[in-house]
Amino acid sequence: MMEFTSSPISRRQLLSRAAGGFGAIAASAMLADLCASEQKSAPIDPLAPKPGHFPAQAKNVIFLFMGGGVSHVDTFDPKPKLIEDHNKSLKVDNYRGHLGEFSQYFKRPQWDFHPRGRSGIEVSDLFPYVGDVVDELCVIRSLSGDHTAHYEATLGMHTGSFSFARPSMGSWISYGLGTENLNLPSFVVITGATPYARGQNWNNDFLPGCHQGMQVSPGSTPIANIDRRVASSNLQTMELDLLRQMNRQHLVDHPHDDQLEARIRSFETAFGMQSEAPDVFDLSKETHATLDLYGLQPGQTTGFGWQCLIARRMVEHGVRFVECIDVGSSNNWDDHGDMLNHARLAKNVDQPIAALIRDLKQRGMLEDTLVVWTTEFGRTPYMADKDAKGRDHHHQVFSSWMAGAGLKKGIVHGASDDYGMAVAENRVHVHDFHATILHLLGIDHTRLTYRHSGRDYRLTDVFGNVVSQILA
Repeated sequence: MMEFTSSPISRRQLLSRAAGGFGAIAASAMLADLCASEQKSAPIDPLAPKPGHFPAQAKNVIFLFMGGGVSHVDTFDPKPKLIEDHNKSLKVDNYRGHLGEFSQYFKRPQWDFHPRGRSGIEVSDLFPYVGDVVDELCVIRSLSGDHTAHYEATLGMHTGSFSFARPSMGSWISYGLGTENLNLPSFVVITGATPYARGQNWNNDFLPGCHQGMQVSPGSTPIANIDRRVASSNLQTMELDLLRQMNRQHLVDHPHDDQLEARIRSFETAFGMQSEAPDVFDLSKETHATLDLYGLQPGQTTGFGWQCLIARRMVEHGVRFVECIDVGSSNNWDDHGDMLNHARLAKNVDQPIAALIRDLKQRGMLEDTLVVWTTEFGRTPYMADKDAKGRDHHHQVFSSWMAGAGLKKGIVHGASDDYGMAVAENRVHVHDFHATILHLLGIDHTRLTYRHSGRDYRLTDVFGNVVSQILA
């Protein structure tokens, strides 16, 4: 008969032995969540300015997003071989995300390329104004993504996740750095149309609600309900003070309520916006020369020129991250039927984008402002039919550019192959793109995390490398 002897066992030993140690894993996750909740309950304004992980080159970001998929081989990635082999047949093994063997025909660019500026970087005739400021740009010709559909690719470019809802990059940056002006939102999106993936592109998701992007719409009323509805500012202040006291007491009674904290912060920001936002949108203070630079008429409140000028003014007023979206999920750059539609869309944005670069530079703001131009993917250098007028989606390689704080100027990084089909040199994945943007803001992308559902999340997930070759 076997004898069993009992010996004391600690709670830690019990957890480590039970169910193969999964008890200890669960306990550590619970403790980590508890610590995270304690950190969130600290009485600190979530939008207060915070230091980065190291000295930043950029203080603000202006993110220019062109919806629908801009063709790289018609804009910033010249391909003489594609012209030479126009209408020649080829076989591809991946067509719009489908694997197999597909017969296609090369399609030449619709526009000519020319060297621009002192750097001699080639830009197509679609962007003559941007070509004139190419010496300020860092052109990336080796960007790649993970998905060939608009929704997923747009979501990936904005959130780092191509499949699931996650916080937007602007929300992550707001969470990591706060804002320089508590009277304005830290993250603003200027768009008159709804893009693919809709509001998820500027959603905070599981981050505190105060980090969600605020949408501004071109027009006579860019922000709804901005005017106070009571007789005087004194009366409004009294009402808001009473409301603040009641909310704070409710928060004491119900700690760790993220939605309530976000609502309180939104009230405080909204009150500040009533005094500060009208000044941001008042373009009467701009000179005629500045309005002409952006292609604007006095009193005009629409157009991409208006969006870019308002973005500059918001950055001047301390907004951390401003995104300008040119078009929505229709009538955009998705030119399956006729690439000549690119001309209409490029004309809409070309002058304003170049004006933004020039304006920031002459004001000394380009030294600490990062300007990013991108799209969700490129377009195929081939089509299923000879002499096809359009192009299809192409996520394997496409082009984007950055300008401003902390970047080398007038350079090209990376390359696609002779036809613009695949990355040939220095691949820059969307995760690398995001990691580099964060780095320029003084943020280590591996350390900007938020605990949610038992794990630490970050913008770049478990991927991403800073593209050090483009840093000044």
